[in-house]
Formats: sequence, structure tokens, C-alpha cells
Amino acid sequence: MIKQYIHQEHEALVALLNSLGLRNHLEPLQKLYLSGWDRIIQHGDFQKWSSGLEALPTENTQTFSYADVVSVGRETETKIPKLDIENALKSFHPWRKGPFQVFGVDIDTEWRSDWKWGRVSPHISSLQGRKVLDIGCGSGYHLWRMLEEGADLALGIDTAALFAFHFATMKRYQPQANAFYLPTGIDDMPEQMHSFDTVFSMGILYHRKEPLSHLIRIKELLISGGEMVLETLVVEGDEKTCLMPTKRYAKMRNVWFIPSVAMLTLWLERLGFKDIRCVDVNVTSIEEQRVTDWMQFESLADYLDPQDSSKTIEGYPAPRRATLVATV
Repeated sequence: MIKQYIHQEHEALVALLNSLGLRNHLEPLQKLYLSGWDRIIQHGDFQKWSSGLEALPTENTQTFSYADVVSVGRETETKIPKLDIENALKSFHPWRKGPFQVFGVDIDTEWRSDWKWGRVSPHISSLQGRKVLDIGCGSGYHLWRMLEEGADLALGIDTAALFAFHFATMKRYQPQANAFYLPTGIDDMPEQMHSFDTVFSMGILYHRKEPLSHLIRIKELLISGGEMVLETLVVEGDEKTCLMPTKRYAKMRNVWFIPSVAMLTLWLERLGFKDIRCVDVNVTSIEEQRVTDWMQFESLADYLDPQDSSKTIEGYPAPRRATLVATV
């Protein structure tokens, strides 16, 4: 079943890119799609994930929702017991970004990604008719929300093999939807592409050793006048303030630079971004990121100082996230 899904998605992606005038980048994007899936097929958990996907309902459904809980199907539309569906879905543990519902089974993900979307979406340009790219899209939750807002194309890129199956769980029931998961990273995207009306980079910048290079790549992906939506960790301070953890931040090894909003704004100005606005600053709560039955590893509460929740366990300021919007 998974090979049929990969083929159908590939054909649909090619057709849509052609229809949207992206023929110049069709060949490299096709190669990225196919090579990405070749890599996923070699993953040690591929057979387990494939079996989980095959155990899900095979019935067609016209029941979709791209609202806060992205859902597909009703419990009454399948003969498969709800517990069996839940067990199949739990073969894709951990579920980090959501929430989702599949044929009546609620997937309570680690992150309430609907809360982030609620903070971000009121401040961005309309996505109606836009070609949208989501860098580090994870499960693809926000891709569905982008379609809800009228995007012509919601393309997500991510290198995590498991997330490809999270996305496939939903997409297999709505193959006509213009949301796609490309198993690759931003560094492998075609250079000077200048093809997307809106590019999202949410929860990525602080993982990059060269954050300015990441921002430059975003500029190269946007059309002239296109919009970047940047959500990232920040610290309080002026344009000279930036935190570089000595080893770990909130138990994460791959956190490099956490600037203040003022310094981040300065970076964007120096790189030639325009109309720069900080539209939201939010301290992440243990209600928004937490352990659930669908993500049973450590989560935010385990990353904070048990005596002072305003600090990480290493003594740094607790996670604070800002969203900036800018154009090119």
C-alpha cells in the first residue's frame, strides 16, 4: 500500500506543480521527493510503520475537517474496531504536532499546534490562492490549516521519516488535497527558486548553526513581495542580546542561537527584509507542550527547573517564542 501511496503522491505533485507554473523546478523537486522516500524505505522502523498504515481503515470517506482538530472519517464509516485503529495509529509513536482525529480516534499530540496557529494566523497575509512552503513541517498539521485558509499549494519539507507517515495517515484519505510532504530539508531545495508567496519557518531557526544562512535561503525561496512567517525562540534584551547555550538548552543538544526580538529584527534588516513586524511573543506553557498517551517521552515540564519554572533545567530563561512577519 505504501508504494502505491508514494507513486500516487508523486504523480499528483508533478501535475500540480505543472499547473501552478513551477515547471522550471519540477525535475529537482521530483528527485528530492523520490530520493527522500528511498531514504525512508531504508529506515529500521519502515516495516512497522508500513504495517500500521495498512491496518487503518480502507474505506473511502468524504468526511474531512481542517479546523483546530484536523480530522478524517467518522467512527460509523468503518467496520474496523476503534481500538484496532488506535493501536495502528500508536505504531507511529511519538505524535508531536497536532491534534488529529482519525475515524473517531482522538490523537492528543504533545504540542497543541492549534494554539500556535491561533497566535500566528491573524497576523499574516491571506493565504487565499497562494503557493505556501512550510519548512520543518513535522506531521503536516499546519499544512492542513493552510489549505483551510485557501492556499493553492501547501508544501511541507522535513527530513524526519516518522513524520512522513503522520502526514500519510491523513493524506491517503484525501488524495485530491493540494497538501504535500517532501522528505527533504531546506539546504537541498533548488537555489534561487523564488517560487513561493509565503514561507513559514516555525521552530527551526534556533536549531541552525548558521541562522543567517537559513534566513537567506528563505529569501531565495520567496517571490518578490512574498512573505516570511518566522516563529522561533527568543530571549529578552536589546539588539546586542543573544544567548548561545554552552551545551544544552532545555535538554536539547541542537540549540545554537537564541536572539532577542531586537537582535532578530536587526538580522532581518541587514539581510534586506522589509516591513518587519513582531506580531506575537509567548512563553510556552506546560499546557501547550506536554506528555500524553500519544507522546510518552519527556516533555516541557521535564525540561524546566523543578524549583523555578521561569528557568530551564540548565538555568537559562524558560522557552519564550516570538513570531515575526516580513516581506522581500
